[in-house]
Amino acid sequence: MAKTKKNNNLSPAGKIISYLVIIVVLIISIYPILWVFISSFKQTPGGLGLPEKWVFDGYITIFTKLNIGTYFLNSIIITIGSTIISVIIVSMAAYVSARVDFKGRSIITAMFASTLFIPSIAISFPIYRLVNKLNLYDTRMGLTFVYSGLGIAVTFFIIRSYFLTIPKEMEEAAQIDGCGYTKTFVNIIVPIAKPGLATGGILVFLNNWNEFYYASILLQSKSNMTIPALLGQFKTAYSQNLNGMFSAIIVAVLPTIIIFSLTSEMFVKSLTAGAVKG
Repeated sequence: MAKTKKNNNLSPAGKIISYLVIIVVLIISIYPILWVFISSFKQTPGGLGLPEKWVFDGYITIFTKLNIGTYFLNSIIITIGSTIISVIIVSMAAYVSARVDFKGRSIITAMFASTLFIPSIAISFPIYRLVNKLNLYDTRMGLTFVYSGLGIAVTFFIIRSYFLTIPKEMEEAAQIDGCGYTKTFVNIIVPIAKPGLATGGILVFLNNWNEFYYASILLQSKSNMTIPALLGQFKTAYSQNLNGMFSAIIVAVLPTIIIFSLTSEMFVKSLTAGAVKG
């Protein structure tokens, strides 16, 4: 036991190298957002130096003239709605794939995996036609349904791997008590698998919140646009208003930073649950 503990301890040189790598990664990760944040308060954006005069014109513009609150609300409604739908549907599919033995289970799992190799842009035209045929073009509901189906493979395998760590004896005990598959799933599996479901939900939320491509082609009216679609407009109509663009970027990325910071520990634990169990 003592030998194992000794082997796990890094030498002083190893610790220094580890800290240097962490510092480099932090600088690479933080530099872009720090640069944008500081530039949003400058009259002439650029550089990492503090502004000689702090300017809040960009934030005033996006909250008054551009009414970013509407875009922000649209993003919240669409992202939360699509996240809930996606997690509910994917969790049921993952439960059946992980816990129910039936013919063709491996084929269905392989079909989910195959979607990882299909780029979103390759299916944009059929999605566009389907949304138009359903009369859901330029509606928040249409984009919500599209987001619900994006990236389901990653969420599927994360939730499925967590389901596999749950002992089967718990399901067997529930079945002895008279619980069917639905009751066992809702009353036994879901409460135990909350970290895995939360991790899948976080991934869906972050992906849908930052999604730009489908938001730009399926939404046209400003009353329905999301924040990423708003940022795309700065390249044309507001190309000279760099303060406004940087301010909008900060407002757009702030919720994702807060959510991931609050849930990072649970996120990591869920991702490593399968490896620890095995």
